[in-house]
Amino acid sequence: MMIIKLTFELILGFFLLFIIVKIVGRKIINQISPFTFIASIILGELLGNAVYEDKIGAFYIFYSMCLWGFLLIIVEFLGQKLLFFRGLFEGKPAALIKNGIVDREALKKHRMNINQLQSLLRQSETFSIREVAFCYLEANGSISILKKTPYQKTTVEDFNLPVKPVYAPVTLIRDSKVLWDEVNDLGFDEDWLKSQLLSKNVADYKSVFIAEWLEDDGIFVQTY
Repeated sequence: MMIIKLTFELILGFFLLFIIVKIVGRKIINQISPFTFIASIILGELLGNAVYEDKIGAFYIFYSMCLWGFLLIIVEFLGQKLLFFRGLFEGKPAALIKNGIVDREALKKHRMNINQLQSLLRQSETFSIREVAFCYLEANGSISILKKTPYQKTTVEDFNLPVKPVYAPVTLIRDSKVLWDEVNDLGFDEDWLKSQLLSKNVADYKSVFIAEWLEDDGIFVQTY
């Protein structure tokens, strides 16, 4: 009986968790704010503790998760409609460096020291504070950097070169499975795919680990 009860509660919790995450959105997965980080932990704790507590039945699991999910939906709704609640629940970015000058008061306010700031800068491929014009601490703890002009990456416009169109690669075959929807979306058919594979000396789909198409570079094939 205990196995049957546990199985039912786990299945119930699984689908409730799936539904809540789908309704609330990806923010609770990405944890882009302190609130969503805490909310996701508590949601997991509610399910975990309820499932393995003998005195708690399926009704209490359903009620607690639905109530918590409803509260999350209310918070998301208020955050979308009212700026006050958006700032309260999501937080605001804080400027740690302004016009190349480190704001020491901002560091103290967010309980950071210069070593931690330098570490975050290095993780963003910036190895010297002298390169930074502005640096913002985002609500999720990451940083956004605007470098000074001499340290910015060069672009095509800097060399007055013609701008080429950008294409996204499309996976055609994955683990020996042909993704026909992708092939059809490109406007091609099976004969075209076979000819492309033959150009790479591949005769059978089943021998392909991955095949990828890029508009301006043709097909890339890796076999097993």
